[in-house]
Amino acid sequence: MLKKNDEYIVEIIDNGFQGEGIAKIDGITVFINEAIKGEKIKIKILKVLKNFAYGKIIEILESSKARKTPDCNTYSRCGGCNLRHIEYNETLKIKKAIVENCLYKELKKEIKVEDVIGMKEPIYYRNKLQYPVGVDKDNKITMGVYSARTHSIIPTQKCYIQNELCQEIANDILEFARAHNVSAYNEETLKGTLRHIIIRIGVKTGEVLVTLVLNDNNLKDEAKLTDYLTIKHPNIKTIAKNFNKKNTNVILGDKTEIIYGPGFIYDILGEYKFKISPLSFYQVNPIQTEILYNTAVQHVGAGPVSARNDIALDLYCGIGTIGIFASKYFKKVYGIEIIEQAIENAKENAKINNVENIEFYAGDVEKVLPEIIKKENLKPNIIFVDPPRKGLDKNTIETILNLNLEKIIYISCNPATLARDIAMLEEKYDLKEVQPVDMFPWTSHVECVTVLYLK
Repeated sequence: MLKKNDEYIVEIIDNGFQGEGIAKIDGITVFINEAIKGEKIKIKILKVLKNFAYGKIIEILESSKARKTPDCNTYSRCGGCNLRHIEYNETLKIKKAIVENCLYKELKKEIKVEDVIGMKEPIYYRNKLQYPVGVDKDNKITMGVYSARTHSIIPTQKCYIQNELCQEIANDILEFARAHNVSAYNEETLKGTLRHIIIRIGVKTGEVLVTLVLNDNNLKDEAKLTDYLTIKHPNIKTIAKNFNKKNTNVILGDKTEIIYGPGFIYDILGEYKFKISPLSFYQVNPIQTEILYNTAVQHVGAGPVSARNDIALDLYCGIGTIGIFASKYFKKVYGIEIIEQAIENAKENAKINNVENIEFYAGDVEKVLPEIIKKENLKPNIIFVDPPRKGLDKNTIETILNLNLEKIIYISCNPATLARDIAMLEEKYDLKEVQPVDMFPWTSHVECVTVLYLK
């Protein structure tokens, strides 16, 4: 019987969904962080639950060839990356196996999954830095990333997945806050001004958007901070204050005030230009996003569909990126998204790019999709879906099945809900291709483009 604090020598037989090592002891599955398949390890049991347990590495007796020394000095405490101890190409194999395992579990058959498309240079790839601000043990203002599964801040000056200019600007804001006694938000007392620093960069345009999330209306020496930042970093095109006075884990509040610039920046994806405002959703790795979208739209013209007379639906369309990307292949595209601000951005993005054959609707996909189909008497041929991590709801799947679309192009950020949804769509559709793309190197996340054809 497994007990807490017991020590064992185990063989790591696999890696799990979070990249953790998996061992078996007396038929019980044990998850061990930072262990790699094929290793022999001495472990200590940390926690025992009914069907599984957690352990930690005490000593590596036989190391994997894929093991490397992490290049980041906060890696073992930070909740950002969890695969930095593994050679990059090996992380792609782990991600492919995660997708295969999810599909096999749901569909009860082997599904061919393509090799994961990785990044040529998997560093400094995030175009959005989002650091919480707090106080350290000496009561000094600090910023960084949350330690794994906690709200204690690890001071972060250099992160290998954040854009370097964004980090430089964040460090300058912190130095200014220290020099001018700007108070940091305290989660226990709910007092203090500065809660979060958010910096976004248009990787192709170089334009920067700074958003300071505040707990009250009084940003000390606001004009001085604006002058200091914009003189030192002329790439900063917009600075915004966002107000969030609630006791919540949600980062942004509802109200935003622009204190410098036009209130937005631009970035370029493929041949299109996109406007990004403080509340916009925009993929955080634009280099891989371009690959992801090109992978999705290359399936439009394949098979029996002669695209240009076709009608496409783009569900969970955000600021319209996929729909606009795909618009030249279709007679008409209809995009739906629940966030109204995103739909306003999507309409503007269509205008900016002179895309006239696309219409956007704000609302819940579950409700709006049947309404549009009825109102417009639509007979769409192809649908793009890019849902949040929870996947598609049953009503949307029912609506999709009733449409008899020739093709479904499903972009997923969660292989588990992707597999669940495909199992429901399989009554009418054949799964033709699963192409994973590494959008978040060094983490266990993997994005997939999946193509389903009507039987």
